[in-house]
Amino acid sequence: MTTKSDAPTATRRIGIIAPGRRLEEEWAVKATSLARQTFGASAPELLFHPQCLEDYGHFAGPDEVRLEALVEMANDPAIDAIWIARGGYGACRIAEQAIDRFGLAARKKTWLGYSDAGFLLGGLYARGFRHVAHGPMVADITRIGGDKALRCALNWLNSGDPSATDPAMQSGTAYLAFNLAILSEMLGTPLEPDFTGHVLMIEEVSEHLYAIDRALFHITSSPNVRRASGIMLGRVSDIPENDIPFGEEAEDMVKYWCARAGIPYLGRADIGHDPDNRIVPFGLKL
Repeated sequence: MTTKSDAPTATRRIGIIAPGRRLEEEWAVKATSLARQTFGASAPELLFHPQCLEDYGHFAGPDEVRLEALVEMANDPAIDAIWIARGGYGACRIAEQAIDRFGLAARKKTWLGYSDAGFLLGGLYARGFRHVAHGPMVADITRIGGDKALRCALNWLNSGDPSATDPAMQSGTAYLAFNLAILSEMLGTPLEPDFTGHVLMIEEVSEHLYAIDRALFHITSSPNVRRASGIMLGRVSDIPENDIPFGEEAEDMVKYWCARAGIPYLGRADIGHDPDNRIVPFGLKL
């Protein structure tokens, strides 16, 4: 399924939710301050759900707490966008149940996140949501140079600023973007979108090269992914050292598996777990 991805217009109230790990309160304060510094009197209102600060082991609250918070914000017609607070792990535990309960107000919203949030974003796009995008999250404020990432996200959420999107994207082409490990785990689940005719952008962080190679084997073996019009590689960062050198770099692996699967390799994308992460709206670029 290819849907047209429309840029958001005049987003003023942005709901922030943590479907996986918790958000530190100081990060919320920094993000709010940055929004005010960037936009002044016209700054969007950042609405952090109290659930973001919940502390329940690895998660920002038990599954039922995160689920109810997500459904509450998604179905609130007074909120223009949902911005994912941070990644980590946890979105897959609640995404399908949440989407089943989303109404018309949720479909009208702009959704932004990446990494673990890919489970939710993939499921939304699979259900025909039109305003879904891979891009920086609130927790990116903690990175060196993280202000840049948040300004990119806020500019796009607030006004649909086209300069915030990946410059490699071309008009008339449909796109999807995911973290590689998340995408590999999502295949074969109800959250998996249709890749037919889409350029698939992938990025990765903190995985051994052999694990990246294994994930590439999995995704390029998928009949669904093989219907994509091509694959682009974003940045692969913070690669742990293996006990012996793997012998290939990430781009070599992508080219290898694309060739074996008959999927065109289309070069590099400007996405990754870093402050330079650009926004990729899902669907057709106008």
